Amino acid sequence: MRICLVSAEIAPFAKMGGLGDVSAALGKYLAKNGHDVRLVMPFYNTFNVREMNIRPVARARQIRIEMGDKPYKVDFFKTRLPGANSDVYLVGCPPLYERGAVYTTDGDEPVRFAVLTRAAIELCKRLNWAPDIFHANDWHTALLPIYLKTLYGYDKLFQKSKTVLTLHNIGYQGIFPAETVNDLSLSAFYFWFDSQDLYHGRINFLKNGIRHAHKITTVSPTYAREIQTETYGAGLEKLLRQRANDLMGILNGVDYQEWNPETDVFIPYHYSIKSLSGKKKNKEALLKRAGLATRWLQQPMVSMISRLVEQKGIDLLMGAMEGLLRRFEFSFVVLGSGAIRYEQFFFSLQERFPERVKFFRGYDYALSHLIEAGADIFLMPSLYEPCGLNQIYSLKYGTVPVVRKTGGLADTVTLYDWQKQTGDGFVFEHYNTESFTWAVEYALTTFEHKTAWRKIMLNGMKKDFSWDKQIKEYEKLYEYLMRANDEN
Repeated sequence: MRICLVSAEIAPFAKMGGLGDVSAALGKYLAKNGHDVRLVMPFYNTFNVREMNIRPVARARQIRIEMGDKPYKVDFFKTRLPGANSDVYLVGCPPLYERGAVYTTDGDEPVRFAVLTRAAIELCKRLNWAPDIFHANDWHTALLPIYLKTLYGYDKLFQKSKTVLTLHNIGYQGIFPAETVNDLSLSAFYFWFDSQDLYHGRINFLKNGIRHAHKITTVSPTYAREIQTETYGAGLEKLLRQRANDLMGILNGVDYQEWNPETDVFIPYHYSIKSLSGKKKNKEALLKRAGLATRWLQQPMVSMISRLVEQKGIDLLMGAMEGLLRRFEFSFVVLGSGAIRYEQFFFSLQERFPERVKFFRGYDYALSHLIEAGADIFLMPSLYEPCGLNQIYSLKYGTVPVVRKTGGLADTVTLYDWQKQTGDGFVFEHYNTESFTWAVEYALTTFEHKTAWRKIMLNGMKKDFSWDKQIKEYEKLYEYLMRANDEN
């Protein structure tokens, strides 16, 4: 199949969250299975160009793209996705993308990503390449189905092209004033946009993408169901229920070449299901890195790696952790950054329990691997979680997750059952301090029972969430759309 994937982020070139990881993984594993996949993203000036073999695309130079009354000239460059047999096309437009950041608060933010969307279509024209599937991601490229059917509706090259829109996080929708339609060169197609939004003086990129894409996916089956409810739908639940037959949840995979305790280059000691001894050695290394006493080696180490935002359930920790630290003997290591009040809470907790708590502010990729390998328990008490990856890494590393039953967390972690000896974590349902405290207490008291704990670890380590497995769901979806073409 011919697949054009368009995204604001593709790791390792630009990665602010899961969007970058998933876009890169789709490119890598679709190509691995023999598909002609080409990825398109902006050429930000945040790249380390010296480490990339970037070359200009001769047939795609100085392409003029009119946006309202303002023209933009775009050049295309090509590089290889690391470790993959697929090309990444970089949209060069210095006035839009050379701002030292992937995302901005500038007034032309909608234009920045509308140009990316149109540029992807223009590139296909210049290459005379007709994708079977255009795969758009999040609000940034959600207008691709509209552009394809309006400004490019005349072009027979795309006559059979189908569109897929993936929602990585419905909390970000791209809402702008209604007059933005003029800046997008879509003023002649007002009727393609949601009339209620226009009446209230706004347009919503994501909503209109959902209305017009052939199929909509999101990053876990539970999240696909949740976003059809008022609690999780962020105002789009009614539309998503209307399109329920075209909406499906495909769980994100992980790259076990990168996250595997048997081969991980960032941890000092390797270990596996057959030999777990290296885990305790990594715990000792982590205690040393955190400046905590080795006497905590025999006690459980609790950990968290997260953006410190409301979505991640930090409020539950603020209500529970001090009491837990006073009642139980354990150490606690946190890596993350975000809202000032959350950072202050962890610094304060570290000050009150200096021998047991360490807060690493910021993000350190190598340290995140050591935490996964060295900790015993991993906390993800999210308010909502489209998919989540750290709980999947934790399962692979025998680091038992404590999660809330929501989104991808509900699809990947199951509550340990003492009688059946099934399950691989500790799961709570209600978003409140009491439920979270119960789950952490359950984990801490179970840790004392070494045979049960070992069983929980092994149950998790045996699970397979590899992209080799998950990519087949995308292939089935694409093939379904192509069959629909043939039948028509």
